[in-house]
Amino acid sequence: MKRLLFVLAALLLNTLSGAIALAVETFPSKPIRYIVPFPPGGISDTMARIVAQSAGTAFKQSVVVDNRPGGNAMIGGALAAKSPPDGYTWLSITITHAINVTLFPGAPYNLLKDFHAVSVLASLPLVVVINSNLPAKTLADLTALGKARTLNGGSSGNGTPQHLALELYRQLANIKVQHVPFKGGGPSMISLLSGEIDFLITGVPDSIAHFRSGRLRPLAIASQTRHPLIADVPTTAEAGLPAQTITSWTALMVPAATPKAVLHRINSVVTGALKQTEMTQKLRDQGFEVVADPPETAQTFISAETARWGKLVREANLKTD
Repeated sequence: MKRLLFVLAALLLNTLSGAIALAVETFPSKPIRYIVPFPPGGISDTMARIVAQSAGTAFKQSVVVDNRPGGNAMIGGALAAKSPPDGYTWLSITITHAINVTLFPGAPYNLLKDFHAVSVLASLPLVVVINSNLPAKTLADLTALGKARTLNGGSSGNGTPQHLALELYRQLANIKVQHVPFKGGGPSMISLLSGEIDFLITGVPDSIAHFRSGRLRPLAIASQTRHPLIADVPTTAEAGLPAQTITSWTALMVPAATPKAVLHRINSVVTGALKQTEMTQKLRDQGFEVVADPPETAQTFISAETARWGKLVREANLKTD
């Protein structure tokens, strides 16, 4: 009887291994859903659509972007967390999700337990941006305005990187700022263009076209070095606020129980596309710096970012209301 059970277990294991191998070999055999928990038009949406198009071509299957904004990017996250761990549901994340771990301890999912990173796709510094009609030519000018009156500073939502960058600027410069949260980068940019708010601290891809048209004015880049697309714009350190340094990023995750072989296949296709010379240059032209790292490296990075941003949230006593 023991020998029979051993033989049956071995047969079952071989059958399961064969089924998994076949699933990986034929993956994907149907369209992939790429959940973006932000509205169309923002940084995450831009990157997701670029990745979806490239991966869809490589896989010879549709990769459909599904925008699910709201709930501080947690609505889309919760939807992805409940999806089957078969590689057919992808989730776009940013440091917003790393920040949410501390801001929302009662979130409907656990970022580091319910998901596994496929790759950090790209990074980008944030830039202090104003409407060109505002009477400020430098970051010092904007700071002076903020000491004279209350500035309306926008962000893509409570607890987002833009929000933390705004709060950091308010503290470092000791100015008066009314935070105006929006449901994503697209709506906040529209508000800035219309003059409803005074400034944003946002990604270069969100605003580069408006710099070129003259409708928006960049005052300082929140990074260690100047950005090649706006090389005449000083860093925040050069502008007198060296502590105002924040780099944003966007990444791809899947449900944690997704088979490792499928996880690595997705990584291979996505990072392979991003590392092509033409694609890398296209993304740099839009302000992104390609990262495209392996799953294990990406998971370690996201864990470290969660700890780093959590410390800042606690120290600044940031709230979501």
